[in-house]
Amino acid sequence: MSVSDLSQKFMEFYDKLSSWEHSVVKDSGLSPAQMHTIEVIGHHKNLMMRELADRLGITTGTLTVAVDRLEKLSMVKRMPHEHDRRSWLIVLTEKGKQMYEQHNKHHEEFTQEISHDLTNKEIETLYQLMDRVLKRL
Repeated sequence: MSVSDLSQKFMEFYDKLSSWEHSVVKDSGLSPAQMHTIEVIGHHKNLMMRELADRLGITTGTLTVAVDRLEKLSMVKRMPHEHDRRSWLIVLTEKGKQMYEQHNKHHEEFTQEISHDLTNKEIETLYQLMDRVLKRL
């Protein structure tokens, strides 16, 4: 197997995962980027703007626009940081938490579906390999 073959598999996996994600998000009324923002906040809980922007791979300016839109949809709110008066924490509202839980359930169902035919050992190996690869990104 060549690097090119592996690269092709990565691209195929990304395309299928992205297509699945778009199909799940389309009925939510949110864009995939908005849902991804909710996912990151839901997974990590309260995040400062800078940390959230870094996790999303966007600038704080771009994030400000995204958070403004999510605030208008009552999905997130800004809260002053306890120890740094210059910073804001971005937190999910109850509506945002519900959206996160609903979407996270889709991810868990998807994971069960794609790992259904794998043995426990194969699942563990896949997890370990993904963990190693992600540490390099």
